[in-house]
Amino acid sequence: MLQNLHVKNLALIDEIEVDFKEGLNILTGETGAGKSIILGSVSLALGGRYTKDIIRAGADYGFVELTFVVENERQTEKLRALDIFPEDGAVVLSRRLMSGRSVSRINGETVQMGLLKEVSSILIDIHGQHEHQSLLYKKNHLEIVDAFAREYIEAVKEETAAAYRDYKSCRKELAEADMDEAQRAKELAFLKFEADEIEKAELKTGEDEELELLYRRMTNSRKIADGVAEAHAFTSEGEQSASEALSRAIRALFEASEYDGRAAELYDQLVEVDSLLNDFNRELSDYSKSCEFSEEELAAAEDRLNEINHLKQKYGNTIDEILAYADRQKEKIRRLEDHEQYIDTLKKACDKAEKKLKQQSARLSRLRKEQAAILEKAIQEGLLELNFEDVNFEIHFEALADYTVQGIDDVEFMISLNPGQPVKPLVNVASGGELSRIMLAIKTVMADRDDIETLIFDEIDVGISGRTAQKVSEKMAVIGRKHQVICITHLAQIAAMADCHFVIEKTASKDSTKTDIRPLSEEESVNELARILGGARITDTVIKNAEEMRELAKQTK
Repeated sequence: MLQNLHVKNLALIDEIEVDFKEGLNILTGETGAGKSIILGSVSLALGGRYTKDIIRAGADYGFVELTFVVENERQTEKLRALDIFPEDGAVVLSRRLMSGRSVSRINGETVQMGLLKEVSSILIDIHGQHEHQSLLYKKNHLEIVDAFAREYIEAVKEETAAAYRDYKSCRKELAEADMDEAQRAKELAFLKFEADEIEKAELKTGEDEELELLYRRMTNSRKIADGVAEAHAFTSEGEQSASEALSRAIRALFEASEYDGRAAELYDQLVEVDSLLNDFNRELSDYSKSCEFSEEELAAAEDRLNEINHLKQKYGNTIDEILAYADRQKEKIRRLEDHEQYIDTLKKACDKAEKKLKQQSARLSRLRKEQAAILEKAIQEGLLELNFEDVNFEIHFEALADYTVQGIDDVEFMISLNPGQPVKPLVNVASGGELSRIMLAIKTVMADRDDIETLIFDEIDVGISGRTAQKVSEKMAVIGRKHQVICITHLAQIAAMADCHFVIEKTASKDSTKTDIRPLSEEESVNELARILGGARITDTVIKNAEEMRELAKQTK
C-alpha cells in the first residue's frame, strides 16, 4: 500500500508530507484548494507528463516521493522479475522535476521511464477524473476483458501474436515473390552479379583486420626500422651497448662469486639477464627483417584493402556480414531459378501458418469468452449494487473480417438501463454519471482479480447524487476492506465512509498562496461533513445531520 507521499515545490504546494492508512482514505476540501494537485503529484511520480509551469514559482525544481509497503508475495515476485527488490519491505519511487527534464529513482537508483511505469502498474491503479470516458471507445473493451483474463490467456495470447507475425511474414514474402518472367530475369541477373562479385573476392574471415595491421606497419616501416635499429644499437652493438656492459659486469663478478655464496647468487642472476638480453636481440633482429617491405607489397596490400572496403560499403560492415549477404543472395537465386517450386512451397507454408493462426485465434477466443462471461456477471452485480435498477449488461463478441495480432475478436460492451429495452452499445446509452459508475463497477471487479493493493479515485462522484451517491459510498467502503483506497470527493455520503479523512486547504498571505493537507480527528471530520452539507452557513441541524451520517456510515461498514 501507499504509506507516504512527500511533495515539494509543485504548483501551490510548498512542501507537504502525508501518511496514508489502510482502508478508505478520503480527501476533501473547498473547490480550488488544490485537491487534484495532490493526486496529480502522485501521477507525476509514476511517470506522468509535466510542463515547467507545474514547478512552484521561484523554485528551481519540484520533487515527489512515494513510499510503498509491499507485503503481497505475488507483487514481490513481479517486482523481482524487474530486478526491483523491496528494502525492509518498502519500495520508494521518487522523481525530481526540473525545467525541461526530470530524474526518476527507485530505491535511490536512477531508472528509465519505461521501468518506472512497469513498477507503478504493479503497485497502484489511478482512476482519473475523465478515465470513464475511455469506455466510449470500443477498442478499450477488449483491453478490459484481456486485463481481467490475463492470468488465463496471457500465454495463449503471446502464442497467437507469434503465429500472426509468422503468417504476415509469409504473406509478405509470397507477395514479393509474385513477378512476371521479365522481372524474374532482371532480378536473377542482379543477384548473380552481386554473388559473383563477392565470390571472386575470395574473402576470408579476419583478413581485413590482419591487412589493416600489416598496412599500418608498411606505411610506418621507416619509423619502425629506425626505432628497431636504435634499440639494437643500445643493446648489442659497440663498446657502450648494454650487452658489452653486461659482459664486463659478469667478468668482474666472477671472481667474487668463488668466495661468497651471496655473490654467487648475484652472479647467476647477471648471467641469466645476459641470456635474456641475447634472446631479445635475436628476436629484435628477426623483427627488423620482417619490417622490410617493397613498394610492390605495399601497393598489393593497399589494393586488397580498397577491394574489401568497397564490398563493405555495398554489402556489410564486416567480412562475416558480406559472406552472409552472399549466402542470402545465393538462396534467392536458387528460388528464382526454380520459381514455380518456390512459389508452391511458399503457398503451402502460408496455408500452414494460416491454419496455425486460425487454431490459436479460436483457442484465444474461447478462453476470452469463458472469462468474459465471468466478468459480465460480476459487472452486472456491481451495477445493481450501484443503484442501476433493471440494468442488463452484456459483453458481445463478433469475429473480425481478418486476423489481427490479438486474434479475431471484436468486443463491445452493451447495456440496457430500462426494463423491456434491448441492450445497445454503451456509447449510445450511458451518460457521464452512468459511465462513472460503470467504470467503478469495472474497477471493483478488476481489483478483486489482480494484485494491485492501492486504488486511487479522483472525483468518482461526477454526475451523481442522492441515493446513487449513497450506493457509491457503500461500494467504496466494500473495496476498502480488501484494498487501500485513496479518493477525492465532493459528496458527504462518500466522505462519511472514510477510515481516514484528510482535508486539503489553501491559505493565502501577502506574499504567497499555499496548499496544505492534514488528517482530521473524528470531531473535525464531522465538521468537514457539515461544511460539505451546509455550504456557507453551518447550523446546529447541519452538524447533527453530519454526526448522524457519520454514525450510519460506521454501522454500514
